[in-house]
Amino acid sequence: MAATLKDIANKVGVSLATVSRVLNKDQSLSVSDTTRQRILDAAEALQYSKNKRHTVTTARKRLAIVQWYSESKEQDDLYYMSVRMGIERRGQDNQFEVTRIFQNNLQELGPDVDAVIAVGKFSEPQVKDLASVTDNLVFVDDDQFDAGFDSVITDFRLATEKVVDYFWQRNFHHIGFIHGQEMTTDHQLAVVDRRMLGFRAAMERRHAFDPKFVFKGDYTSESGFKMMQKAIRKLGDQLPGAFFVANDPMAAGALKALQASGIQVPERVKLFSFNNTSLATFVYPELSAVNVDTELMGATAVNLVISRLAGRTTTQRVELGTNLVERASSK
Repeated sequence: MAATLKDIANKVGVSLATVSRVLNKDQSLSVSDTTRQRILDAAEALQYSKNKRHTVTTARKRLAIVQWYSESKEQDDLYYMSVRMGIERRGQDNQFEVTRIFQNNLQELGPDVDAVIAVGKFSEPQVKDLASVTDNLVFVDDDQFDAGFDSVITDFRLATEKVVDYFWQRNFHHIGFIHGQEMTTDHQLAVVDRRMLGFRAAMERRHAFDPKFVFKGDYTSESGFKMMQKAIRKLGDQLPGAFFVANDPMAAGALKALQASGIQVPERVKLFSFNNTSLATFVYPELSAVNVDTELMGATAVNLVISRLAGRTTTQRVELGTNLVERASSK
């Protein structure tokens, strides 16, 4: 079996990320010349070659999609389902044999996989496990660029700024925010919602951030319902006239809670969601939402795999923009 990055890291006694960045000739890495040379010597001694197993030929390549969600949970999360569909379509268009693995069951991958696209959020141990399977590894919706791996992400900062500015220009200066937090499947890492970071920064620039208007749940419709109920109960007449909600299921739940309390949308409270999955148009009133091109995220990940298989060694991070889709919930 050909040597992997993990073999080199074990031999030299350094991290997987250090090995990857040295072999990718990352000049920004702070590492001694001695360590750098030891890594190169170990790679040569182990006969490591990034392209030895992955030279592009006419044979069909095996592309595995590793998803951090279970199959049943994916049915409740149209966002990641759409990313997967984008990967599968672009992969099939490029003659890949595409398989998918749920909940990071790496034992199902087998030794002959040519590339892996990891969708979701992964802890450092999970990243190392994935890197031990193949060097052709791309992350979607998880920024692993600093660890030395290709990544496809969404520009949460600018997207959140757009929503805050949308409300601000309409004279809504008290803006509520409902967001989520979740754990990687190995429970090693609590994933902070970058939309929350963007929202707080955007409001603080306007000297308008108020933590009492922020509510944290878990990205489900039920959680959105409960968080909005909590806001209604806690804030009473001080309930903001505008709410930004971190994803469509939570926004649908929040809408249901407002309606159950007799609070009219958009007359009393305006809602803006995030992701713009089909769920945003299945509720009444339809949800305004930040549109994330999830299928393009998946297709872009496949493009990165293709360039890796063709011999690219420089790590890339691709950040995709968003646009606002205004519907009845905020008009």
